[in-house]
Amino acid sequence: MSNLIQLLPDHIANQIAAGEVIQRPASVVKELMENAIDAQAMKIDVNIKEAGKSLIQVVDNGAGMSPDDAELCFARHATSKVRKADDLFALSTKGFRGEALASIAAISHVQMNTKRQSDATSICIEIEGSKIKLKEESVTPTGTSFQVKNLFYNVPARRNFLKSNQVEFRHIQDEFERVALAHPEVHFTLIHNDNELHNLTPGVLRKRIVDVMGRKSNDRLVPIEETSDIVKLSGYVLKPEFSRKTRGEQYFFVNNRFFKSGFFNHAIAKAFEGLLKDRYFPSYFIYLEVDASKIDVNVHPTKTEIKFEEEKYIYSILLSSIRQALGRYNIAPTLDFDRETSFDVPASVRTQTPIEP
Repeated sequence: MSNLIQLLPDHIANQIAAGEVIQRPASVVKELMENAIDAQAMKIDVNIKEAGKSLIQVVDNGAGMSPDDAELCFARHATSKVRKADDLFALSTKGFRGEALASIAAISHVQMNTKRQSDATSICIEIEGSKIKLKEESVTPTGTSFQVKNLFYNVPARRNFLKSNQVEFRHIQDEFERVALAHPEVHFTLIHNDNELHNLTPGVLRKRIVDVMGRKSNDRLVPIEETSDIVKLSGYVLKPEFSRKTRGEQYFFVNNRFFKSGFFNHAIAKAFEGLLKDRYFPSYFIYLEVDASKIDVNVHPTKTEIKFEEEKYIYSILLSSIRQALGRYNIAPTLDFDRETSFDVPASVRTQTPIEP
């Protein structure tokens, strides 16, 4: 009887990996922007056509790649960030598994131009369905440019599952804003169908939040700052009166990496207890700095779920820090025994003439 088990061809293995890593056009935008950040880019331009279904272009001014690296980066599990297993538990970069570019190339038409500062010319590579169709020298600025066209062209079932352009672009905008909020020192632009939606110049964190969320958010931000041996905590929460009926403006970052956490979200909800209307949610931008060896980012294909070694302690610090910040800005009721309370007369009563009992 013949053997039943056989190795999958590379193009099928890449398509399976793409099913995990590339769920929609927004996934491509996220992976390419994170690669640009890892390449020390200080300017990243994202150009989208038809919500990414026909074109996703990401151009950066980062370090670029050599001709050999430019070809090798599309191979499965090819990465510059991991050399040994222990590196997985001390990650300071965004991407590390080496599946993103291989997955993107497996399900689209990709053109990449890349050039290092020391090279005279750039290298241009065109790939269709994991197969290299063209590799030649070209002339482009230092950095890397990706053009991803006809996403899921060879996986029509996946393409049929995509939502409307409006929904898909909302996901792209979410991913763009998450990366932009994590790196206020980098210049980002976002263009959709030739309309510039974001032009985020470098600046401090508060400026980046206001640029992304709108000018009105500036007066609504309450700063948070706390440093301990376990975690360095910073960021902003929005005042309770500006809470929302949706969880849209809730951002956690650890070591400049966006993540989601129901556990830490509970700490914030508890800190706002008694200050929010029923079925309203607080908005926040919380940045954690934790020893990289005490977190595990490799527990989910999209890297949005992270395990913390000391999450219970971080929960307590988060809860107390936000309560303290809300109290300091006289948003939450406080007990201050040094404050003179005889002047605490309601504003509506101050203009009335006292009536003798």
